[in-house]
Formats: sequence, structure tokens, C-alpha cells
Amino acid sequence: MPIISSQYAAHRWLTNAHLQTVLASRVFTPATAHTRRERIELPDGDFLDINHSSRTNGDIVALFHGLAGCVTSSYIQGAFHTLENVGFRPVLMHWRGCSGEANRLARSYHSGASDDIGWFIDYLAARYTGQRLFAVGYSLGANALLKYLGETAQQSKLDGAIAVSPPLVLQEGANQLNRGLARIYQRHLLALLRQQHERKRAQYPALNLPAATAALDTFWKFDDQITARLHGFSDVHDYYTRCSARAYLPTIDTPTHILCAIDDPFFTPNILPGESELTNKTTLEVTDHGGHVAFLQGRTRWLDTHIANTLNQFRYAPH
Repeated sequence: MPIISSQYAAHRWLTNAHLQTVLASRVFTPATAHTRRERIELPDGDFLDINHSSRTNGDIVALFHGLAGCVTSSYIQGAFHTLENVGFRPVLMHWRGCSGEANRLARSYHSGASDDIGWFIDYLAARYTGQRLFAVGYSLGANALLKYLGETAQQSKLDGAIAVSPPLVLQEGANQLNRGLARIYQRHLLALLRQQHERKRAQYPALNLPAATAALDTFWKFDDQITARLHGFSDVHDYYTRCSARAYLPTIDTPTHILCAIDDPFFTPNILPGESELTNKTTLEVTDHGGHVAFLQGRTRWLDTHIANTLNQFRYAPH
């Protein structure tokens, strides 16, 4: 069945979505994974910084982090450890400007930047000829990955993909993050995005970038004045409409697993697709609890193990 109920169950003291989200991100974090950084020059004159696994063999898993994430994000560290332990070779693509150094072009990244995902997947397929290739995206990275899968359909070079906590309908997420306690996440993330943007604006004055002032205090405002303007969208409505991954689900032809929590504080259940929107290659797993990219079971990081198990199912499924 395309839509399944999850076997995941949060402990009683972890049924609060905000507690799940914060503990998974800040407290119950994995040890530092040993990775190797490499810079790849892009055809458009920009660059991508990627982090390789310490493993030298095994099937490749491309990792795509979320908004303002990087290699030190807890879910990325968890993925490196868990996937390496079961024989995969993960490799993280930092979105432009997220590796600690500003990228060179006016554009950076956004929830629909499937062009960079496509370039990176093609790069990995050419570099690791003969290896099977999988992908895992988280939050923003999950949305962009699903968009890529829908756009490429049968042309995708991936043997399987996992999308964790994808926004799916961007305007729903922007609305939710402007309500109640969720505004704390909005304030934190926008502060990081404004700082990142302003550092780049100071480093590259010739780009004539618009200022990311404190007045851009909601995602609606920031995405209208910065994200849409720098990435070729007419306005925030155009950006949200064209980049929401839910619209691309009906054309996915790669084995794909989507994991969402009903209580995710970044979104509402309104983002979830109906069964008719999913192809027979896609499974949507819905949990009652789990927060945003969290899914803790006590101190145990269930998410990391579940990703490894799901990729193993893809790996050993009959062709």
C-alpha cells in the first residue's frame, strides 16, 4: 500500500513534538563522524563542498541536509555512522553557501533547488561507475529531492530514495512556522539565514544583493524579498507553488519512501497527499509522533536505524 501506518512509537515522555525536535537536534546527538571534505567546481562558476565517508567501498548514499544545516547537523552525523555500519558509503552535498564559506554567485539554495541535486546525482553516477546509488533528503533537502524525482521520472539514476519530514506544501509550512511556539523555530532559522546572506553580501559587494534586514521576520517576507528574487521566481507565491514537492509526487518512478510525523511542528497534516497522488513506487509512512527530523525512542535515534533498514530493503529488493 502506498500509505502505511508506522511501527514507530514514541515513549510516553517523548510525545511532545517540540521536545522531540529539540532533543534530537541538541541533546541526544551522535559522536562526530570522520569525513573527508572535497570541493567540486560547478559549470556555472560556483562550487559545492561535499563530505565523503571514511569507507572506501560500498553502495553510495547521497545526503541532502535541511535549511541552515551542514555536516555537523545531528541527523547527518547519525546517517554517516549508521549507514557506514551497514556497508553503505554516504556522501553529503552541502547546499551552496552552507559549508562555512559563501558561494560565489548571487543565487544560493532553496526548497526547490532540484537542479543542484540532479547535477550531484549525475556527478556521483559518473564518478562511482558500477556502484548502486541511493539518496536521503531531510526537510528542505527532502522536498527538493522529491521534486527532482518527479521531474526526472524514469531518467533518474537513483536506485532508491528516502525523504524525511519534507514540507511538501511550502505555504503550509510558512504559515505554521508563524504560529504559536513554532515561531521560535522561525526566529532561529531566519536569524541564521539573514546572517549567512549578509556575510555573503559583505564579501561580494559586486553581486549587488538585496539586504536581509530584521524586518524580514517571517518566511513569507524573507522568501518574497530574498529567495524568490534571487532564484528567478516572480514572487513568494510563484516560488511556493512551483517548488512544493507534493505536485511532483504523481510522476515519481524511483522506489521512494517518505516519512512524516503528524505532530511535526514545522507543518500541518494538510500537507500530506492522498493515496491517489502516489505512484506504486512510493510509500508514505506516517507516525503519530516524532517531531521534525527527530523520531527518538528514549535516548535512541530510531530515525537513523530506520533509514539504514529502509535502504537495505531497497538494496536487496529484486530488480
